[in-house]
Amino acid sequence: MKKIGILFFLFCMGFSLPVQPQVNTNRVLAIGKNALYFEDYILSIQYFNQVIRSKPYLAEPYLYRALAKLNLDDYRGAEEDLNLCIERNPFLIYSYLYRGIARQYQNNYTGAIEDYNKGLEFRPEDRQMLINKGIAFVQKKDYDLAITTFDLLIKYQPKYLQAYITRGSVYAEKGDTIQALADFNKSIELDKYSAPAYGQRSLIYLQQEKYPEAIVDLNEAIRLEPKQIGYYVNRGLARYNQNDLRGAMSDFDAVVILEPRNTVARFNRGILRSQVGDTQRAIEDFNVVVENEPDNFMAIYNRAILNEEAHNYKNAVADLDLVLAEYPYFVPAYHFRSEIKREMRDVKGADADYWYAVDLEQKLRKEKEKGKIITGKGVFDAAPSGETNAENEDKKTREKSDKDIAKFNRLVVYDKEEEIKSSYKNEIRGRVQDKQVKVDLLQQFVITYYEKFTDIDQSTARYDKTISDYNAKRLLKLQLRAVNNEASLTDQQVEYHFQSIDEYSLAIDRNSNNMDAYFGRAMDFMVLQDLTEAIDDFSKVISLNPDFLMAYFNRAVVRLKQMEIENYSSRDNNETNSMTLNLQTNQSRYPQTSTNPYSRTPVENTPQRSVDNKRMFDYEQILMDYATIIELNPDFVYAYFNRGNLRCLQKDFRTALLDYNEAIKRNPDFADAYYNRGLTRLSLGDTNGGITDLSKAGELGIADAYSIIKKMTTD
Repeated sequence: MKKIGILFFLFCMGFSLPVQPQVNTNRVLAIGKNALYFEDYILSIQYFNQVIRSKPYLAEPYLYRALAKLNLDDYRGAEEDLNLCIERNPFLIYSYLYRGIARQYQNNYTGAIEDYNKGLEFRPEDRQMLINKGIAFVQKKDYDLAITTFDLLIKYQPKYLQAYITRGSVYAEKGDTIQALADFNKSIELDKYSAPAYGQRSLIYLQQEKYPEAIVDLNEAIRLEPKQIGYYVNRGLARYNQNDLRGAMSDFDAVVILEPRNTVARFNRGILRSQVGDTQRAIEDFNVVVENEPDNFMAIYNRAILNEEAHNYKNAVADLDLVLAEYPYFVPAYHFRSEIKREMRDVKGADADYWYAVDLEQKLRKEKEKGKIITGKGVFDAAPSGETNAENEDKKTREKSDKDIAKFNRLVVYDKEEEIKSSYKNEIRGRVQDKQVKVDLLQQFVITYYEKFTDIDQSTARYDKTISDYNAKRLLKLQLRAVNNEASLTDQQVEYHFQSIDEYSLAIDRNSNNMDAYFGRAMDFMVLQDLTEAIDDFSKVISLNPDFLMAYFNRAVVRLKQMEIENYSSRDNNETNSMTLNLQTNQSRYPQTSTNPYSRTPVENTPQRSVDNKRMFDYEQILMDYATIIELNPDFVYAYFNRGNLRCLQKDFRTALLDYNEAIKRNPDFADAYYNRGLTRLSLGDTNGGITDLSKAGELGIADAYSIIKKMTTD
């Protein structure tokens, strides 16, 4: 259900740590790891703080707290915690990985490499440490050592897609386009659905001015990742170089729709609009650029030109004043300001600018004859940082960091350094690229208090009478809602729910049969990720009232959360999430009958067999709760939805379809059910049915559905 990235290494190692003698400390540590797994980082830090206060000599809580801080971008705090962790136990291997990551984000590449080397002493084939080490060498601009590192990684893991993509990027940075193309081609051979592979190969084609080939690759990258704005910018530039102004304009339009304040797209669109005479809208684009980047003098100068065309002379002069204050040697601006002042009947001012420009031009010509470099900012022996000599350059573009005012009318491309940073950032985090087209089902619903904000209001479609009637009684302090995108807690909310647990506990002490106090406390335990205590309290509610539907529902949800954590901790790091579907376009991946990986021919008892038996028992417990809910209220659609998800987890896709059908039958506007049913149909090879469902889900507000439709219909 979740792609946690570097969390995998935490749980692989964390659950194998020595058991501490005091159960209470272990319990708090385990709850903190629950919160960490479900990305509730602030809450997890509170739990780890408790353990550290109780037993400051333990290494593990510092490690876990550091990981939470990493995910909150507190790199310095993470490094400090990891120092304390290593002081206490220098044999926790992944403490070196995480400290390397923290150092890498603070630009301490040498320190990061030292950490990765230390970790590799224990695990020489660890791919996360190897790829991060290679990236650190790239960031140090030591490309040969970077390639050596990636060579070693590929030797150990010859089918690791990201290793080829990253090594190809390094070859490209070195200027070895032949080797770069070979790596990108290999990446596409390994995974034809890898958008970054097509995107990186397109950069080589752009560099070689093979614009048709670049456009073909960017088309494919956009089809696979339609929200990646860099692909649109690059395709717009390729189209511009093919004199396809309409196509280039549409690409920059797409970027602005996805990211309205993107200054690169706005600048480029402003240039194109000015070229086709769309003056007012070009000014609007440059206004947005200047608003976000007040020191973007290229945009200011272009706006001055457009203001002059629109007869906004006062605004044009104001813009030129700003440009000349920054670039006092930019002769064309004086001539231009002179012309505008003449239009404004400011003859004296116009003459002053004109003769100043003539004198300056003569002085600069003499300096140039001496071999000096002339820029808008002055006379230099060599071009200063951020400026280049524009003469003899026959290009239509400039990098964003290029501040040579003489290139004011060129389209902007992202800097190579920015591209490298963007390409490597996620990989440093530890995210593993998918091997095929894999799409996650929307997560199970839970009855809770908090929901992440979304642009689409689903409250009407998610109305439920059972929840509404309970809220109307005002038995709890907060209103309940059915959500499948839980929000992380703030510090204030964490404190509130800890206090609430104390208050409900006092109420239970006064009346041990207070069902609503047990339910309220169970809700607090659940949002605080104390899953074991939550299950106990939900079970107590059910014992007091066997018809309490919401207690059954949340108990099933929390049990599945526990299973998810246990399963995640035991998986190999190359195994994909069980809630991820492999979409098939031509034929069914799975047999026409339902398949359950846990219904096997009896074999000799093994540790794996014992694990499978436990999982099968846990699944049955959850299924029993959902069956009870449906018996109590056949119209409670979330039970069908969640049970459908559970069936998918068991690979029982055909039975899952029946549950999604029932949910949609009872709520024809249930967008999430259409989405998951669509993915399930696609996984069974029913492309038409799957696309129909995804279309309906998109219509009802799930925008990601259109991305999948695009993948499937153009394959």
